[in-house]
Amino acid sequence: MSTDAIVLLKEDHKTVEKLFKRFEQADDDALQEKRELVDSIIEELTVHAYIEEEIFYPTAREAVPETEDHVLESVEEHHVVAWMLSELHGMDPKAENFDAKVAVLTENVRHHVEEEEQEWFPEVRKALGRKRLQELGARMITAKADAPRDPLALRSAASK
Repeated sequence: MSTDAIVLLKEDHKTVEKLFKRFEQADDDALQEKRELVDSIIEELTVHAYIEEEIFYPTAREAVPETEDHVLESVEEHHVVAWMLSELHGMDPKAENFDAKVAVLTENVRHHVEEEEQEWFPEVRKALGRKRLQELGARMITAKADAPRDPLALRSAASK
C-alpha cells in the first residue's frame, strides 16, 4: 500500500466503489449479502471520512488556501453521508426504503469522490509535493487503526 496520502484516499475510493457495485449487482432477495455489504460500506466510509477530516483536509486547507471552499463543501457532504450511514446501520434490509437509501448514499459518495479527485486533489498534490504527501499518508495509515467505526462519532456528523 502506498503511503502517498492522495493515492491512499483514491485506493479507499476504489474499495468503496467495488462495494457499491457489488450491492447494485446483488439479487433483491440476497438480504444477508446486502446487510454485510452495507456494514462494510459503513466501516470503510467512516474510517475514510475520519482520516480526511482529521488529517488530510486541515493540511490541504493550510497548504492550498484556494481549496478552502472545496474542503468546507466536502465536510458538509460528509455530514450528510454520516447521517445516512447511521440510519443504514440499524436498518433492516427488508425495509422498503433500504435499497433506495443505499442508492442515494451511492450517488452522494460518487459525486463527492469525483469532485475530490478531479477538482482539488491535483492542486493539493502540486502544493504539498511527494515527500509531504508520503508523510501525511503515513499519519493517515496510523490513524485508521484508531478511527471510530460509528459514523456519528465523526466531527462532520455534529450539527453546527
